[in-house]
Amino acid sequence: MQRARVVAAMLVFSVIALLPLNVGVAQSAPSIAAGSGVRLDRGRFTVVADRRDVRLANAILSYALARDTFPGLPKPRGIVLIAIAPTAETFRAWVGPNAPEWGSAIAIPDERRIVMQGSYGNSDAGNPQVVLRHELAHLALHEFMGNAPPRWFDEGYASVSAGEWSRTTALQTSVSMAWRSLPDADALNAGFFGGSARAEYTYALSHLAVAELQAIDQQRGLANFFEQWQRTGSYDRALRQAYGLTSQGFDAYWHQRVRRQYGALAVVANLSLAFSFIGLALGPLYWSKRRRNQQRLEIMRANEAAQEAAARRSALQALLALENATVTTSRGHGEVTVSRGSLDTQGGQA
Repeated sequence: MQRARVVAAMLVFSVIALLPLNVGVAQSAPSIAAGSGVRLDRGRFTVVADRRDVRLANAILSYALARDTFPGLPKPRGIVLIAIAPTAETFRAWVGPNAPEWGSAIAIPDERRIVMQGSYGNSDAGNPQVVLRHELAHLALHEFMGNAPPRWFDEGYASVSAGEWSRTTALQTSVSMAWRSLPDADALNAGFFGGSARAEYTYALSHLAVAELQAIDQQRGLANFFEQWQRTGSYDRALRQAYGLTSQGFDAYWHQRVRRQYGALAVVANLSLAFSFIGLALGPLYWSKRRRNQQRLEIMRANEAAQEAAARRSALQALLALENATVTTSRGHGEVTVSRGSLDTQGGQA
């Protein structure tokens, strides 16, 4: 039954998506509904969504139109289809089996299509506007550069374009950042296929590498680099002509910059983590010793209390014995005998 609903949703959205795209000037177009689906056309963007996601569809369409330029690239012109999946099952069906499990959206540059999660998505799906901006940057880069950019640059550029500085928090607690050498640009590509934790670390490094490259030319940013890259078809030659750097020189440059910014934080974070583990390991021993010391102290206090009680009893017995004792005093030739409860005097004559 669940699979039937997914197939039905895919058919509805396919019908909507196949309707003629609006290629005119940027203006509002009426929504086109088919069954439970809705379609919005404006400018170069077409959004298809379930009716429950119509507010989300309008919001991301407005956002896409308001921010339709990307760092260093000419304004994109390609028509873009944005499909908002109504359920998690539909999303997985649309993105296909090769998409990573942790992906919250996917761009398909050859088809100029973006698939996003709908309102069912939780916080792991990210901010829809930031996610959309990231995916649109992929399409813009591909429109100008084709398939030339490697994966690390593609992801780093999309992350920088979307302002995803929160990705760099992965570096602040990274053991690799603290103790190991950083990978060069080419080696970054393998990091996207090593699981979610390694991918997050690779996304962060890719982001910083592109951000450092952009910051070298304060006037033109990446614009001249992209022009040289497109003209020569070579990343290495574009680096030389735009920035006067070799690929090895750029790797050394951004490694140094990243370590300066995040290396100390990573060391502190990992030392804090190490101390936390030590605390967890030694905690039971500390509390066990403290409990033993407390038990010894209680025994000592009990012994002291017993000794004090015995001493009080001994003193009381001594006083009682003194009261019961007979005191005999000789005075001259007389003898005075004093006993408890009576006083007898016996004396002889002189």
